[in-house]
Amino acid sequence: MTDDVPWLSPPQLHSWLVLNAALTALPNAVEDQLKRDSSLSFFEYSVLAALSVTPSRAMKMSHLASFSYGSPSRLSHAITRMERAGWVQRRTAEGSSRAVEAVLTDEGHAKVVQAAPGHVTEVRRLVVDVLTPAELGQLENALRKIMLVTSPETMELVDQSFAQQDPDASPER
Repeated sequence: MTDDVPWLSPPQLHSWLVLNAALTALPNAVEDQLKRDSSLSFFEYSVLAALSVTPSRAMKMSHLASFSYGSPSRLSHAITRMERAGWVQRRTAEGSSRAVEAVLTDEGHAKVVQAAPGHVTEVRRLVVDVLTPAELGQLENALRKIMLVTSPETMELVDQSFAQQDPDASPER
């Protein structure tokens, strides 16, 4: 049976190992910076940032879980912690008696605004500034292909969110 599996060639294996290493090292580096500078986990920052760039500063919990790459359970626990901190609130989504959405409070907005400069500096240091514009475009294209296979609904949410943003948008709005 294993003879039927098309094994990775040495270049394919090397590419996979590099990607796997980056998928581990990059989030850890971002997490370390956020915890050190803002006392936020990468997941918490992702949730606050996602809410901060929506026009209403609110998002259905199901969409937020997909957008922040977390399970509904993980998101629920994080939202509970952030509610205690005063950064978010839960409410019934407009037009639905069952759907719940998370809403970014003014305190939560202030927190993401405080954290954003250090986060952006770290993202630039780790990714943007080490790649040429052409390489960054190639990276986006390659990752888009992977996302369309692994999670097309998340890719759609990312594209929709990006399309709604002001080109000069930052969490400070």
